[in-house]
Amino acid sequence: MEALNTSNIEQAYFLGIGGIGMSAIARYLNASGVRVSGYDKTPSPLTLELEAEGIHITYEDSIDSIPAAIAAAYSSSLIVLTPAIPADHKQWNYFKAQGREILKRSEVLGLISRNAYCIAVAGTHGKTTTSTLIAHLLHSCGINFTAFLGGISSNYNTNYLRKTDGRDLFPGKPTVVLEADEFDRSFHRLSPDVAVITAADPDHLDIYHTHEAFFEAFEVFAQKIVPGGTLVLNTRVNITPPADIHTCTYGLETGENAHFSSHFTAVRDGYFYFNYSSRFVEDGVESFREVTDICAGLPCFHNIENATAALGICLDILNLDRFDVKQGIKSFKGVKRRFEYISRSEKGIVIDDYAHHPQELSAIISSVRELYPNRKLTGIFQPHLFTRTRDFAEGFAESLSKLDSLWLMDIYPARELPLEGITSSWLLEKVSLAEKQLVTEESALQQISDHAPELLLILGAGDIDRIVPKVKNLYEQN
Repeated sequence: MEALNTSNIEQAYFLGIGGIGMSAIARYLNASGVRVSGYDKTPSPLTLELEAEGIHITYEDSIDSIPAAIAAAYSSSLIVLTPAIPADHKQWNYFKAQGREILKRSEVLGLISRNAYCIAVAGTHGKTTTSTLIAHLLHSCGINFTAFLGGISSNYNTNYLRKTDGRDLFPGKPTVVLEADEFDRSFHRLSPDVAVITAADPDHLDIYHTHEAFFEAFEVFAQKIVPGGTLVLNTRVNITPPADIHTCTYGLETGENAHFSSHFTAVRDGYFYFNYSSRFVEDGVESFREVTDICAGLPCFHNIENATAALGICLDILNLDRFDVKQGIKSFKGVKRRFEYISRSEKGIVIDDYAHHPQELSAIISSVRELYPNRKLTGIFQPHLFTRTRDFAEGFAESLSKLDSLWLMDIYPARELPLEGITSSWLLEKVSLAEKQLVTEESALQQISDHAPELLLILGAGDIDRIVPKVKNLYEQN
């Protein structure tokens, strides 16, 4: 299939337009002059922003709520589907009955990036932060690009970012940065010039079923890199890259065992500092680089590791300005719900994070300990998916036991039906903390109102984000 030509598309309809990935593509098409509309189950801050940008959204799953122009047009309209739409969805089935071509979100991303210089970031953890940081560094260096992000950038308050008033990396060829999602093997639709794999800890076993199939999916993704392209691979990821690409490894505290490496040096005034070094071979010539005393705008050890991949791409692969890149690392504010400070008031500190996998939980808890070693750490966690809770119960228990106090909410089901015996009570029994309890949103808020924890982590990928503004108000009210 040819690359997506927006001049041939008059209108687009998104089934699940409020999703983080879907909305970025909707914003791209809307900015390209396409009339965009769509369906979503419920209003959200993101759908309200889309509506403010001129995109019509319906929240009723009925044929009558489909715009007449979309229902009638064929050749000039694009129908885009998210995997979250259920099989019995009335609008989806209406389009199928009509014989309309319906593209998955991943297919559209693949078409948009087909004729571009594509930088794609994959991984079980870190892909959203890393892709957003790469986009921010390109912006800081005055490079023209388009980015489709899996989260809301705190620097730009959007998940779709485009710069057109700078310089082109490759004249006549646009640069695209995107998040390569492993769910439903979506990243197999891409053909990147540069790909990053940040981590490959088994996940989505409801889709892959076995660890072996999960790892194989990442090897297939690496095979999608264009011949002569580059794979930037975390040293902890054990896959076999294809022979017709360049492979550069990266990591934190790896010394000479990686092409791109960073070394943590200190925490000063609440900021993490580190040094970066590289050993890069291009056209048979080996070069070395060192950048010292880099201030990470985003704390945590895992974010220094994410920055290492971004530095390798921007400094050693794209040869961008060293000063601009270093300043870009410092000015990076991260992604909403990725180590996001909600409050730093007299009552205490509140940090919100999307962590929903045992490895992610361990990483953020360890980093918060490093920043605030003398404070009691309380965590509110909402497990995401019954299958993930079942498959990684022991890992969740081990990670959550690193807190001082755990408030555990009910499992967020998302697309799943309950599984017998898999409950938050069952998981709580496995956690080896003296201070642990089950909470609802109401009971958690009441406890914060009565006695706010001095250091609070809000964790999870479900709808726990609804509690965030309420918690913020409790900490900052007089």
